[in-house]
Amino acid sequence: MKIIQAPSPNLNARKWPLDMLVLHYTGMQTGDAALSRMCDPEAQVSAHYMIWEDGQVVQLVPETERAWHAGVSSWQGEGDLNSRSIGIEIVNGGHDWPSADGTLPPYPDVQISSVIALCQDIIQRWSIPQRRIVGHSDIAPERKDDPGEHFPWRRLAAAGIGLWPAEEPDLEQGPGLIGRGLGLTDQGEAVSRLQTRLQAIGYAVTDTAIFESVTEAVVRAFQRRWVPDRVSGQADLLTLQRVEQVSELYKTT
Repeated sequence: MKIIQAPSPNLNARKWPLDMLVLHYTGMQTGDAALSRMCDPEAQVSAHYMIWEDGQVVQLVPETERAWHAGVSSWQGEGDLNSRSIGIEIVNGGHDWPSADGTLPPYPDVQISSVIALCQDIIQRWSIPQRRIVGHSDIAPERKDDPGEHFPWRRLAAAGIGLWPAEEPDLEQGPGLIGRGLGLTDQGEAVSRLQTRLQAIGYAVTDTAIFESVTEAVVRAFQRRWVPDRVSGQADLLTLQRVEQVSELYKTT
């Protein structure tokens, strides 16, 4: 893979071993604007790599150094994820720069092919566990939406990048869930079970047995990745079933 160098001054030394991979979209109008920002010392933001729509890969920060891409974030009870991870920015306008018809801008196939090839190299090079491959919204659910519900996580999982349950959720074949699901202000054992399952996957949510705004944000982040046609923050029955599937997958992998 050909990689172009565009060194960013926005880096420092890692404080923890590298064992994570974080995927982002740039969320800016153009790739040039994103690259300029990540190379601007006043912006104080960077990533290790940026991947353009045509599949071109640019490296901004050496993998051994700490890039500034994750911000305030948490996964599996850990913070300072900049020190623990490699960050990849994928050029895509995302929610702030949608397509003309209002839909999220697609990720071109050639771009995703480069994402897959680069991730495969990084995973092999650093022995990154599958449970530690995340999107920005996974680790900062109250702040971030990227890489978005339009990102092809299932395609990446098929290529050995991240996990994906073997079966899709199906209420008719599922565990007999009934009702409307769970949402804001709901309380009780079912909410507690949802929170503990999400926490077991890695999301920063506390078992309060109350479905409050943090739980809603975490559910929405979970949906962006695992049930992308149901991004609402409401834990409907299919979402609840998917949470059970993913938590079991993370437990056994």
